[in-house]
Amino acid sequence: MSQTGAATNNRSTIPLMLLLCLLHLFSLSIIRPEEILITRQTLESLCEFDTALLANARGYLDPTPPSDWYMSGAINSLTPEIGPIAGIAVTAKMDSSTPGGEPEMENYFDQLDRMRQMDLPLIWVVETVGSRPDHECVLGDGMAKMLHAAGCLGAVCESYCRDIAGCKSVPFAVYGLGTIAHHEVMRFPEVDVPVAVGGITVNPGDIVHADSEGVIRISEQMAEPLIDKAPDMRGFEQAVHVTWRRTDVDSNTCREEMAKSLQRYGFKK
Repeated sequence: MSQTGAATNNRSTIPLMLLLCLLHLFSLSIIRPEEILITRQTLESLCEFDTALLANARGYLDPTPPSDWYMSGAINSLTPEIGPIAGIAVTAKMDSSTPGGEPEMENYFDQLDRMRQMDLPLIWVVETVGSRPDHECVLGDGMAKMLHAAGCLGAVCESYCRDIAGCKSVPFAVYGLGTIAHHEVMRFPEVDVPVAVGGITVNPGDIVHADSEGVIRISEQMAEPLIDKAPDMRGFEQAVHVTWRRTDVDSNTCREEMAKSLQRYGFKK
C-alpha cells in the first residue's frame, strides 16, 4: 500500500475511534443512572429512629405504596431487647424441613465469605421453601455467631428459629414467627436472589430496618431523605399528641392542629 493510502486509512480510523470513545462517555454520564452510595454512617444513622417513625415519615416523602415495603405483623422480634437495626439485605432461599436427603450448605458458606468482603452492616433475609413450612428452622445460636462474625446484625424470616437466649448473647437480632426445637438437614438452593418474606419482596442490596414493632424495606434513594426528615416527623408527632390527649378539645381542633403541624414541620402534601 502507498504511503498516501496508509495516511488516508489512518485519518479515517482516528475519527471512528474518537466517535466510539465519545459514545462510551455519553453512555456512562447520561444513559446510566447515577449510583447512590450507601455508607456505614447512613445505616448507623437510621438506627437512631424506630421503624414506625420512619414508616410515618416515608408516607409523606415517597409515593411507593406501603404494601410494597412493610412486612406483616406475623414477623415478630424474638429478641426485642436488641434494636433498632439497619443493614443491607443479604438474601437466601432455604429448606430445613423436607425429610431425607443430604445437606446442601455450599451456597451458604460461599455467601458468608462474600459477606465478609462487604464491610457494611448486613441483615440476612431468608425465604423458607421446604415441604413442611411449620417445621422450618432458619437458625440457632451457632449460625447466629457465624453470621455476626461476617457482619450481620440480625436475620429476618417468615419461619422459626431456636436458641434465642444464645442469639441475644452474641448479640444477634432475630425476627420470625416463633421458636422451634429442631430441623431436618439444611439446604440452600439459591442465595443472593429476591425473596418473599412477610408479604413483600426483598432484593439483595435493599436496606432493611427492624425493631421490636416490625420490619420495613427502604430503597437506597429514600435512606438520606428519611434521615433528614425523621427528626421533623418526631417533632410533628410530639406537637399533635400534646393536643390529642387533652380532654377539653373537640375533633375539629384536633384536625386543625394536625394540619398546622404538618405544614410547620414540612409534611404538607
